[in-house]
Amino acid sequence: MAANVPNSVTLAQTQELVRGNDAEAATLDPANAEGMPEMHILRDLFEGLVIQDDEGNVIPGVAESWHTKDNQTFVFNLRKQAKWSNGDPVTAHDFVYSLQRASDPEFASANGWYLKMTRINNIADIINGKKPMDSLGVKALDDYTLEFQLDSRVPYFVAMTGHSSMMPVHKASVEKYADKWAREDHMVSNGAFNLSKWVVNERIELTKSPTYWNAQQTVLDKVTYIPFENQMSAMNRYASGEIDITSDIPAQMASNLKQTHKEAYTVVPLLCTYYYAFNTQKAPFNDARVRQAVSYSIMRDVITDGITQVGNQPAYTFAHSYVAGFDATQPDYADLTQDQRDAKAKQLLLEAGYNESNPLKANLLYNTSESNKAIAVAIASMLNNNLAAQISLENQEWKSYLQSRKDKRFDILRASWCGDYNETSTFLNLLTSTSSGNHASFQSTDYDAAIDNAMKATDQEKRNQYYDEAETILAEQMPIAPIYYYMQARLVRPNVGGFPTNNVEGRIYSKDLYIVE
Repeated sequence: MAANVPNSVTLAQTQELVRGNDAEAATLDPANAEGMPEMHILRDLFEGLVIQDDEGNVIPGVAESWHTKDNQTFVFNLRKQAKWSNGDPVTAHDFVYSLQRASDPEFASANGWYLKMTRINNIADIINGKKPMDSLGVKALDDYTLEFQLDSRVPYFVAMTGHSSMMPVHKASVEKYADKWAREDHMVSNGAFNLSKWVVNERIELTKSPTYWNAQQTVLDKVTYIPFENQMSAMNRYASGEIDITSDIPAQMASNLKQTHKEAYTVVPLLCTYYYAFNTQKAPFNDARVRQAVSYSIMRDVITDGITQVGNQPAYTFAHSYVAGFDATQPDYADLTQDQRDAKAKQLLLEAGYNESNPLKANLLYNTSESNKAIAVAIASMLNNNLAAQISLENQEWKSYLQSRKDKRFDILRASWCGDYNETSTFLNLLTSTSSGNHASFQSTDYDAAIDNAMKATDQEKRNQYYDEAETILAEQMPIAPIYYYMQARLVRPNVGGFPTNNVEGRIYSKDLYIVE
């Protein structure tokens, strides 16, 4: 896939695009990137074995083809015309090196939990320091043929290789510049764009890469990312003509923007779930009754209809309703009226020992944004009205939030998860005991067993039964409170062509965009 410009379109003479980003990128090292602010940029700078088209379908990236006979051994054939930005060929050896680097326990990739879920042979034991690196189930059969051996069948493995942690990195650059390799002047990348400038908290500028294998189909010459943790600031910059695509819109302005910016207002289904995670390892949320009480008291329809106002869907299960091939059984509380939920919540909190003389007290941490703040204020009010709970709110900018999340410095945490591939496991794997994405620190042998059984199941119906079992455990133990499934609203300037509106994973590749007159 590349920029597909209709014959009827006249391209603008200047092909430069400015994209608003959710926050300042914490890193541009693919192996360590955790959040959407990083992913947006990395998809322009690097390319994995596979990418996606504007419909979200998996299509060739660096790999021009692949095959498997048993969903356990996968062979990828790489493009011989794929080049690094310094002109070096991109080879199978680069992918082997990059995966070994990401799996090295001394490197301690933030995405180690994801790599374990790929089921690449011995990768979990290697990450845990139990087996040597040379036992990793990946090898270069020759310069342009890459083979993966898995320890069990993973029918969606090809899609998993599109994750940032499996993108290649340039060995010579990494070894020469160490932790500074992913900065301007040092970065060697293999994507459609190169990093040309990074002014922290101000902008990241990318320029078209002449060495990219499909450079002739890339129309944009320059892409600039501007970080915003304040959505009103992004709106003001859009209004002044400085930004072409916003990453979001202020929730309170949704209704107005639908009318005033009809040509620019864009809503796309997004494979993401907005949720609150409870710190299950300390009081008061080490008690499942307290977690349930809080979750039941969240008026999800008020959040989706009264605050976000962009068509988000109330969520009662973690896996997104748009995820392919799985329709979760809804938990009992989803069918109750809000009054009935509130009554159950009050009773549960009383059973847990909380009352007027001993009110529930907790802090709620969220990363800075108007939407997150509006939701947090509303939910704190709901909990106070129904449970007499005293909720203190704390907002932090993205990098500080990531550190607090890692250090478990919260009682309740605002979080969201966007699917790395369109299959139920991309959500449910997140809450296994060994996952670093398990912000709730949820520990359940039954849950882990359900997910493990799902991974081993070769029949889709059987796999879904295990997924349903896992969702039932989440509803009973409530380590997280699902709140809504995303519909992503943003403003896209009408002269921006090629913007994808049907990719539910929200992947926007700048190489597919262009500016019209």
